[in-house]
Amino acid sequence: MDNVGVRPSKFGVVNHGLEGVDKVYWNLGAAPLFEQALQRREGLLTKDGAFIALTGEHTGRSPNDRFVVDEPSTTADIWWGDVNRPISPENFDRVLKKMLAHLKGREIFVQDCFCGANIAHRLKIRQISENAWHNLFARNMFIQPPLDELENFEPEFTVIHAPSLLADASIDGTTSGTFILVNLAKRLILIGGSAYAGEIKKSIFSIMNYLMPAQDVLPMHCSANVGAQGDVAIFFGLSGTGKTTLSADSSRKLIGDDEHGWGEEGIFNFEGGCYAKTINLTREAEPEIFDLCHRFGSIIENVAMDPETRDLDFFDSTHSENGRVSYDISKVLNATPSGHAEHPRNIVMLTCDAFGVLPPISQLTSDQAMYHFLSGYTAKVAGTERGLKEPAATFSTCFGAPFMPRHPTVYAKLLGEKIATHNAKCWLVNTGWSGGAFGTGQRIKISHTRSMLNAALTGKLERIEARPDPNFGVLVPQGCPEVPLEILNPRNTWYDVKAYDEQARDLTKRFENNFHQFEKHVDDQVKAAAIRSSACT
Repeated sequence: MDNVGVRPSKFGVVNHGLEGVDKVYWNLGAAPLFEQALQRREGLLTKDGAFIALTGEHTGRSPNDRFVVDEPSTTADIWWGDVNRPISPENFDRVLKKMLAHLKGREIFVQDCFCGANIAHRLKIRQISENAWHNLFARNMFIQPPLDELENFEPEFTVIHAPSLLADASIDGTTSGTFILVNLAKRLILIGGSAYAGEIKKSIFSIMNYLMPAQDVLPMHCSANVGAQGDVAIFFGLSGTGKTTLSADSSRKLIGDDEHGWGEEGIFNFEGGCYAKTINLTREAEPEIFDLCHRFGSIIENVAMDPETRDLDFFDSTHSENGRVSYDISKVLNATPSGHAEHPRNIVMLTCDAFGVLPPISQLTSDQAMYHFLSGYTAKVAGTERGLKEPAATFSTCFGAPFMPRHPTVYAKLLGEKIATHNAKCWLVNTGWSGGAFGTGQRIKISHTRSMLNAALTGKLERIEARPDPNFGVLVPQGCPEVPLEILNPRNTWYDVKAYDEQARDLTKRFENNFHQFEKHVDDQVKAAAIRSSACT
């Protein structure tokens, strides 16, 4: 086989069983990967030199096609169920054999990277793909080793990605032709049948979520930034709640936009890049992200583009509501070069409440923080999913259930311990609706959310009177600089207060029903926080 680029001297693709491939492109930089992707017609260039690709049928993750190998050395550690579905070692090996046969005679691209900015907890990963642009995505999203460390690089986990390969559900133990198979014992991940690049980064995030708790590190689905005084803030939240948007603040340094660890020395970014949603993106609302969509090295995914002018249209959802941009975090002017910082002073839990019930900002006790962390609430709105006609409550524990191999209370216990040790302030921020539910109310303005966050992070809200919310018991400030007083209490924003009360009772009941699954796993204080929340109705 031909080898191009910087390859390890001792560990090649034959160690993965990849014999008979035509050519291996090792650790190419952004420019040659762009060239290869264009020559292979994997995508196009935008007007400003970014690379744009369409991923076909799959424009988001495929959680129903993700499986974890059920084998003796790890089975007791896994939170088995709808999130972590078991697949037998025999079925995994059968798919692996198909994968190796599929790649025989083809050109493949290999990228060796680190996951984790903290050297003590860093994971060596290898991404192998049949597409150049997916290799570029891995290069964007993970941390690049120095050249001298590539020469003897031996991966601890490997992702093999073949979007054009389909499984046979009738014999392979999968639910469809698409598959994301995680084998913790073999330290190997197989992805096929989907070109959506997010599967690559999220598969490695799942691995970190498995490994880190044993190292007394809390893995977190959160963004993070740091102020001029060294005050660190982390932002938990599901997709669409504002993690990337709100952490991209020109007055604060960005640590990372999606995945972090919290250990003895503080927090650290798992990644070396950002993966931001682009639907309805404007320069006025999100200038940093908008500008990076128009830079060389960025990857645009599933965004409409004029075929003649090559201009991007972020308001056109023809391809997907989940359009994305991937870029190297070093391109962010106010990003921290090290990727790590001190322990957080503020923990922000973001929710997009489409029912218009939750206050736009409120302070949580540590027990309430664990309750909302385990709940992981947000709401999907009509039009974002096929057949969805009205808002739908979504509870994704730890604000990232699809990526959590261990039981949620493992992560919640770590969070509670770290909040107590470092005396972090906790906030619940609603970036969703006010004055009514989706369809009648209005989305809370980003400018107002930023003002409330600024007041929280700078300590101004602590000096303002706060009162318990009648539905959840959280403390709601009775004023905030640069924010209209009337929006702070959600009930006051509804024309029909009886309708608000009915909607509030419905939402608190949903919280209560969802939390039943955790009651036997948490201590009395967290149970009491949950009881107070539901009892307020």
